[in-house]
Amino acid sequence: MALHLTSPSFPHQGWIPIRHTCDDEDLSPALFWTGLPENTKSLVLIVDDPDAPDPQAPKMTWVHWILYNIPPNVSKLPENVITGELPAGTLEGINDWGRTGYGGPCPPIGIHRYFHKLYALDTLLPDLNRPTKAVLEKAMQEHIIARTELIGLYRRPDNA
Repeated sequence: MALHLTSPSFPHQGWIPIRHTCDDEDLSPALFWTGLPENTKSLVLIVDDPDAPDPQAPKMTWVHWILYNIPPNVSKLPENVITGELPAGTLEGINDWGRTGYGGPCPPIGIHRYFHKLYALDTLLPDLNRPTKAVLEKAMQEHIIARTELIGLYRRPDNA
């Protein structure tokens, strides 16, 4: 069975509900996964938007959420999970707002794609002291044994 990531909030390539965005409550969506390889020692979750700032002329990938060292016996994250409620041992990275935690979609213009990327690693990473996405990706580079992604779409109501 292949690694698979889903959310009860939105289907793959579907619209992310407003409650998960800066236009409302900014709650992280519930996420569920199945199909971990047998030798998985930890999981990494990176949520980013490659369409920033304008999908017609993207200039950067905006990072919304970074979690790593998620234990392999965990198969979900509840909606609106906050630091104190993360699975034991899970560490956080810095998003592009310069803080830890989830920051929901908040695109300045157009329809953006939000990639929820889940990686199974064959190791437990050291404490990287709130890493950026680039630092985390370098640390996990030789240890990825499976990956999957869930893509959600969002356009702000005033950009319709």
